[in-house]
Amino acid sequence: MTERFDELVHAPNRLRICALLAASTTAEFGTLRDILGVADSVLSKHLKALQDAGYVTISKPTGRGRVKTWVSFTAKGRRAYAGHVAALKALLDTPAIPVGFPEPAPE
Repeated sequence: MTERFDELVHAPNRLRICALLAASTTAEFGTLRDILGVADSVLSKHLKALQDAGYVTISKPTGRGRVKTWVSFTAKGRRAYAGHVAALKALLDTPAIPVGFPEPAPE
């Protein structure tokens, strides 16, 4: 896995979508919407961006009853998310160098 900050994944709602998909095989649209606490249109916009990048697939299997929309990570999406998380962890593991802050006064 390559550490790589991914601007597409980094947007807060998309990052949460990716985290949820990383923990499961697929997720139902309504479940994602409810967990994120967003409107259908907001979730649709974020899923479209992820789909256009090849990070997720969206399916609407037909069958009995109401048709539900299912979202799944692609291999490319899993790699992008894992690389983004690795880049964030590397950033957090980098020691902070205080710049322009005075040293605390001795007590």
